[in-house]
Amino acid sequence: MNNTWLEKNTFHYSDFSDLKLLVEQKEKKNLTISLCLPTLNEEKTIAKEIIIMKSELMTRCPLLDEIVVVDSGSTDQTREIAGEYGADVYKASDILPDLENFRGKGENLWKALYITKGDIIVYLDADIKNIHHRFAYALIGPLLLSDDIKYSKAFYDRPIAIEKNKMRATGGGRVTELVIRPLFSLYFPELTQILQPLSGEYAGYREIFETIPFPIGYGIETSMILDIYEKWGLDVIAQVDLEKRVHRNQDTKALGRMAFVILKTFLNRIEKLGLIQKKKEMFNEMIQFKLEKNRYMPDIRQLEEHERPPIIGVPEYCKKFSSKPQTHPEHTPFTSEKTE
Repeated sequence: MNNTWLEKNTFHYSDFSDLKLLVEQKEKKNLTISLCLPTLNEEKTIAKEIIIMKSELMTRCPLLDEIVVVDSGSTDQTREIAGEYGADVYKASDILPDLENFRGKGENLWKALYITKGDIIVYLDADIKNIHHRFAYALIGPLLLSDDIKYSKAFYDRPIAIEKNKMRATGGGRVTELVIRPLFSLYFPELTQILQPLSGEYAGYREIFETIPFPIGYGIETSMILDIYEKWGLDVIAQVDLEKRVHRNQDTKALGRMAFVILKTFLNRIEKLGLIQKKKEMFNEMIQFKLEKNRYMPDIRQLEEHERPPIIGVPEYCKKFSSKPQTHPEHTPFTSEKTE
């Protein structure tokens, strides 16, 4: 495997710390930038994220044009707090209400395309305990300073020395190392250079996001990488070392359910690419067990992974953004074509 992409398209957040330069490039290219925070019961962390992003990247430095919260139906004070601190807050179920309603992170990200205005959209998880404005500007940097990069993704933790001791390679978390990295190694070894494929922090041009489908749940990060790679190749992707991210950890059973959905997403994608042929439909139930009164009882979760089509084909979206509806969008928004 050739590591050229890893060396060329991997950055450290400090490479983009000149915020004045980023704003100059944004204005030169006549771009707007939206930050989207998908939420579900994030009352403990949402205020700090909004305060930092708004003060540092809107008031002090006009890099962001809006901060949008898309909520899955929180039962705590997430929406109220987000609104009080100046974000534009939406319930996902209220966006494009004529469509069938689903719940999930991918659903929030997809619907955010309809209610944001930015040419560039930054997606950040809302549970980051060590939030810093680098989580946004570092992802925006490659998009503004390069004419070729159209999608940037975060990585963090597990340091190793790579040139000038600036970058930190990481395998990510348990699901990355036990599920995604083995699958990429088997089918797409070049994608193993993406050090944290399941990170929830990424940014890209609207023209990228509007032309790819969005699984509504845990499969969104995996499908996004595969679809962008298949359409435009690895060279339009960058990754940025944010050094450290602190958030709540999930237990092993929860990670198992996540892995279940990601595996389904991956298998469906490679079947569409003609790499495998499934002999039967996959089941939608994740079967685990729990101990109750000295007996092991099935703990079965229905985990259907619905998928939203490219939003460029939704008439309401096209009307709002003056686009022409495309049932099967074939246009490639960028001149660069995938190269092997």
